[in-house]
Amino acid sequence: MKDMMGLLKQAQAMQAKVQDMQAALEQITVEGHAGGGLVKITLTVKGQIRSVSIDPSLLKPEEKEIVEDLVALAYENARHQAEQIMEEKMREVTGGMQLPF
Repeated sequence: MKDMMGLLKQAQAMQAKVQDMQAALEQITVEGHAGGGLVKITLTVKGQIRSVSIDPSLLKPEEKEIVEDLVALAYENARHQAEQIMEEKMREVTGGMQLPF
């Protein structure tokens, strides 16, 4: 029974660490780039878009499809960075143990 109580306390401590980590992740931002930096998207590690920057040279009607593609690529670039940071932070909190979050 003593082992069970210790295990329960460890689980509660880990849960608190995960909650703290999730709150911290809301403050961390990443920036995705596309088109050699002509399009930039900043988002939180949790995926919330904070800003989009498009170089004025792309703001021509004939460049519409290119801009759309670059925005999508910049978002994917930022999202990939965010996923890597989240995985790293989760490993730090869980000590590498795989949890179903």
